[in-house]
Amino acid sequence: MTPAAQQALRRTMELHSSTTRFAFACNNSHKIIEPIQSRCAVVRFKKLTHADILKRLTYIIQQENVTYTDDGLEALLYLAEGDLRSAVNALQATQSGYGMVNAENVFKVCDQPHPLLVESIMDGCLQKKDLPSAHKELQRLLGRGYAASDVISTFFRTAQNPKLFRNEQQQLAVLRIIGETTMRIAEGVGTPLQLASMLARITMVNTD
Repeated sequence: MTPAAQQALRRTMELHSSTTRFAFACNNSHKIIEPIQSRCAVVRFKKLTHADILKRLTYIIQQENVTYTDDGLEALLYLAEGDLRSAVNALQATQSGYGMVNAENVFKVCDQPHPLLVESIMDGCLQKKDLPSAHKELQRLLGRGYAASDVISTFFRTAQNPKLFRNEQQQLAVLRIIGETTMRIAEGVGTPLQLASMLARITMVNTD
């Protein structure tokens, strides 16, 4: 909802405050304008666990007779990041668009880089120390039209998997590099050069 629309809603709230109560659900409370926030009691909820989201998705799938695969459910959980609304929307969009909820279709609908591709790039940097091949895969990923912000977001989520690393020190070093690159991209420097620099720095991380 745009700030202008929120201002219009604010007027409606003022006119009907004696007879009506309003409830807002949002992921980022700072996007609600201050005049509305000041009239609300803010209640914050933590992210849902994967088990909670999976339980609800399974119920919806059974009720709607949705055709799915286990990797499709895993993809929905991966993209939702604790947000049930996002998971349900992605489920509905995938079912409507393809009639089959599997990992490939979910990532196509949500227009996010596939984590297996990102894992392959990170493996090329960390284990094989093959920067040219990793960079070539990155260029192929960017050639599909993904924004730098989408790519770095997938790198960050993928790097949270400890199975990709030799030890915790290596994981923390990679997360620090990804975090610094994320900051630069957020500041507006979202060029392929930033991502290439990130891969070079990850390749230099000690594997011992």
